[in-house]
Amino acid sequence: MAMTIVGKTRPVTGGVDTHLDVHVAAALDANGGLLGVESFPAERSGYAALHTWLTSFGELTRVGVEGTGAYGVGLARHLWAAGVEVIEVDRPNRQERRRAGKSDTLDAVEAARAALSGRAGGRAKTKVGDVEAIRALLVAKRSARSSRIMTRNQLRHLCFTAPDELRERLARLSRAELITQAAALRPRPKRDPVMYATKLSMAILARRVIALNDEIDRLDTHIAEFVRRAAPALLDLHGVGADTAAILLAAAGDNPERIRSEAAWAHLCGVAPLPASSGKTTRHRLNPGGNRQANHALWRIAFTRMSSDKRTRVYVERRVAEGLTKPEIIRVLKRYIARETYRHLPRD
Repeated sequence: MAMTIVGKTRPVTGGVDTHLDVHVAAALDANGGLLGVESFPAERSGYAALHTWLTSFGELTRVGVEGTGAYGVGLARHLWAAGVEVIEVDRPNRQERRRAGKSDTLDAVEAARAALSGRAGGRAKTKVGDVEAIRALLVAKRSARSSRIMTRNQLRHLCFTAPDELRERLARLSRAELITQAAALRPRPKRDPVMYATKLSMAILARRVIALNDEIDRLDTHIAEFVRRAAPALLDLHGVGADTAAILLAAAGDNPERIRSEAAWAHLCGVAPLPASSGKTTRHRLNPGGNRQANHALWRIAFTRMSSDKRTRVYVERRVAEGLTKPEIIRVLKRYIARETYRHLPRD
């Protein structure tokens, strides 16, 4: 009877290697001993079975999950709802894989060991609130913006190569005027086939741009609504619009309390300088890591403030006089802005 009690109360750490159809889970005891490895289908019944299997070994303290933003998102949500701490685990590095080999079982065990040792200490995003809704809308908006840029370029190129009569008519128009006039073209099949095909293509592309503009406007409206509900204080900062705030919120997640300090937030945004000292040289270098979209959002805020905020302009003038270049000043400003935005992230 005593043996059963000990077995049921021992702390257990889980690790999961996620895939599209199957998740492979591993369970470790407090000393890192392997208790078992099992596979489960990547569906709701499989998530429940995986959780039950892990808790059968003892008290489940945490689970390291690889790919919480992709194949593992459903499992992570299930575990969060069950009150289990979910740790985000990166893929094993290539050197380790070359040395120890690669398999789903090894990856699951490595995920559990990373969570147990603290090597992977970042809590996963919950992905269950307004910020996850914002992230989904941003995906659609980025796709629409990329398609719009490509379509505009194609339309302009067709204008360059159109028959002389059409090219001269459209050559000096602004981008907006070109889209309006191209959308109004009425190609006639009985005329020159090149003229007909060019007009038809230009009309289709221009109408596509108009449709994409409508999509982006609609998405912007929804994004602004969610941002105002999730973090109204963030919108009060100078230079922070709904789109910029949405990008920062998507980087922080629905549970920004997982980011333990403003320094951790700066590191996540890629604006924390990294030490690069050696011998008698003491210096720091630019951090190329972190969330690059959040990094760009901080750059947009800094750029806006440099042109429209009096305090920032005075600061820039002083640092220029000290010999700093504009890129160096922007890097410093982004670090300050990261500290400021951290204080306005939503808290439970």
